[in-house]
Amino acid sequence: MDKKSIIEKLTLEQIMSERFSRYSKSIIQERALPDIRDGLKPVQRRILYAMNKDGNTYDKGFRKSAKSVGNVMGNFHPHGDSSIYEALVRMSQDWKLREPLIEMHGNNGSMDGDPAAAMRYTEARLSKISSEMLRDIDKDTVDWVPNFDDTEEEPTVLPSRFPNLLVNGATGISAGYATEIPPHNLSEVLDTLIYLQKHPDASLDELMQFIKGPDFPVGGIVQGLDGIKKAYQTGRGKIVIRSKTNTEQLRGNKSLIRVTEVPYDVNKLQMVKQIDEIRINKKIDGIAEVRDESDRNGLSIAIELKRDVDVKGILNYLFKNTDLQVNYHFNVVAINHMRPERLPLKTILKSYLGYQRNVITNRTKFDLKNAMNRQHIVNGLIKALSILNKVIKTIRSSNNRKNACQNLVKEYDFSSKQADAIVKLQLYRLTNTDVTELQEENDRLSKAIIEYNTIINDSNELDKVLTKEFKQIQKNYGNSRRTKIEEHVQELKISKNVTVPDEDVVVLVSHDGYLKRSSIRSYKASDVEENGLKEDDYPIFSSEMSTLDHIFMFTNKGHLIYRPVHEIADAKWKETGEHISQTIGLDNDEQIINIFTFNSLKETGKFLIATSDGYIKQTEFSKLLPGRTYRSHATMYEKLKSDDARVINVKYVSKDDNPEVVLVSNVGLSTKFEMSQVSTNGARTTGVKSMELRDDEFVVNFQLVNDDDMLAMITQRGFYKNMLSKDIPLASRGRRGVQVLKPLKRNAHEVADFIKLQKTEDDFTPIRVFTDRNRHHDIIPSDHPVNDRQSNGSAVIDINHEGIPLKMKILNPNVVVNK
Repeated sequence: MDKKSIIEKLTLEQIMSERFSRYSKSIIQERALPDIRDGLKPVQRRILYAMNKDGNTYDKGFRKSAKSVGNVMGNFHPHGDSSIYEALVRMSQDWKLREPLIEMHGNNGSMDGDPAAAMRYTEARLSKISSEMLRDIDKDTVDWVPNFDDTEEEPTVLPSRFPNLLVNGATGISAGYATEIPPHNLSEVLDTLIYLQKHPDASLDELMQFIKGPDFPVGGIVQGLDGIKKAYQTGRGKIVIRSKTNTEQLRGNKSLIRVTEVPYDVNKLQMVKQIDEIRINKKIDGIAEVRDESDRNGLSIAIELKRDVDVKGILNYLFKNTDLQVNYHFNVVAINHMRPERLPLKTILKSYLGYQRNVITNRTKFDLKNAMNRQHIVNGLIKALSILNKVIKTIRSSNNRKNACQNLVKEYDFSSKQADAIVKLQLYRLTNTDVTELQEENDRLSKAIIEYNTIINDSNELDKVLTKEFKQIQKNYGNSRRTKIEEHVQELKISKNVTVPDEDVVVLVSHDGYLKRSSIRSYKASDVEENGLKEDDYPIFSSEMSTLDHIFMFTNKGHLIYRPVHEIADAKWKETGEHISQTIGLDNDEQIINIFTFNSLKETGKFLIATSDGYIKQTEFSKLLPGRTYRSHATMYEKLKSDDARVINVKYVSKDDNPEVVLVSNVGLSTKFEMSQVSTNGARTTGVKSMELRDDEFVVNFQLVNDDDMLAMITQRGFYKNMLSKDIPLASRGRRGVQVLKPLKRNAHEVADFIKLQKTEDDFTPIRVFTDRNRHHDIIPSDHPVNDRQSNGSAVIDINHEGIPLKMKILNPNVVVNK
């Protein structure tokens, strides 16, 4: 008979409700939440059981993690290997678990958030304390169910001879439920259980005399006794976890904050980065450097402070604004009688005690059954030895082993089990000595049976056994508390004088690499020209800025130097300032070619970067943000292809702009294309081809232009000319370009530099030309006509007296300070 499909008409609401209910129940019970009895999620339980079953225990050698994961996945947990391996790794991490259940050889991750090595590289085995989780599992102490393919059985819960739920805690997110249970101290929890056995009506205050609060594996300081008590009463509560710090005095009246313990579950690398970003972003003034000095000897983070700063104020600021101090929210949810429940402390302890009493009862019944079976056999052997000759005669006259057993049962009233044991008896044991040994064994068994019956029938005796075992576990595995408990949460008061004040200053950067910031008062009190620079040095940047601003300095060798304004050396206007080489080493022929200032480090624009050997690229602002070592190391922003190549210019373009790019080579060729043709690349890249060059040719500069812009050009012979940008035809990137100088057969002109003129209300801003003799020549652009593309302009510089022109620069007027 053909089977017909039954089609039911159901609404989408009915289907979704029923399916999601089933799914939710599955992930709540079978994935995300721990059991109140053994504190394990199913995947953790299966890992421990499978490794124990496979003999991968603490007293044996390590085995490849991949083998353990394969056993678990193939026999008990039909899910992805990555989820199984992640669970195995977490159980080995001593900064996550108070008492790790797995020992691992190899990289099992780090507090910096580094992932563990692949499971084919690591080796694992059960830790010694895991044996207490699995002890007595073979004595009918727990219930068993078929595995997913009914090929074998697995335990529904482990015996868990120590309270793992509290000792190692748990974290997980399920459908409609989440759990966050902190780790606790093993000795304290066992003391609490022993007390609760004798005082089942004990109050929470009495229990908290033993269990002080969470005890995190990484230590730290917990503040807020009220939050702990509320969590133990209701299953929910909030505490504050603070890093352990101490202050060290350095030379020069400087201080150093040393962090030796961090809050639980905090990513150390991210925390160090947070502190460093506060220093970079000038949120507070006084932090000189942040270093992670952690090694195999322990955790150590050094926060070096400047001279004569408010150490307590800075520390309070860091507590409030970084993961140096965090809030921890208890959410004690676990599976209790197949249901997720939010559990107070006493309920967890009582449930665990009840479970352990049941485990000991089941174990004792198992031992009693074995003892009684063995005594029955021993009594049969004793009886057989007392009539040995008759027994031997009966066995010899029997046809086979089965017939011998039947004859012994029939003639001497032995049981089937006794008869089988007699037949199996070896001849060498038929001595008087063995009779004595059997009698002694019978006495021991009788004594054990009485003891087992006492434990089963007397709850007080059972509790004595449980207490004795708790004390033995405490003796074997107990250790001192790591986390300090403080009653009150400290109120963090941030002093205003630890933050960077927003002040207006004048910043100067010189051609030779000197930097300084001067107060407005010092600037006003001095002659502008008395800037403290050497005779042959000159400013390449000077401007009024805020101490909260940022400066980006780009060099011609592809290095970026970053400085927050407040970190630039404070000096009087008449003083020279600090040379950049005092903190960052640059080559002798390396020069700062462009300087940009920003109000924040959250800009969304791009830098356009071009090189002399014909490459160009765009790099996002976010790719050039300063790193932790910006004070001592310059950042690479352009990877140069050859030792002779140089960065010729850098421009900053806002997010929505799309100007045209003009490049000019030394032989007087120029090309123009849209900036959108330039690809966006990272910092350590070269870019794409900007212009076709031949031997001994190079790009002298580039500018961003519109059609109505005016370009100014200077040649190596001292000739100057103005030219409209629209005279250069728009082409594609990578072309050779058109002539912007008139070719000459003898002593041909070569372009030394070109720039885009800046127009004021009435005229163009003056230009300053720098020569190879450290001299400069100022030019007023409006004094010169606009030339066509193939003109060489007019002579303005006597190269025999002033030198050969090298660079052009828009003449920056003196800094205007509001009066």
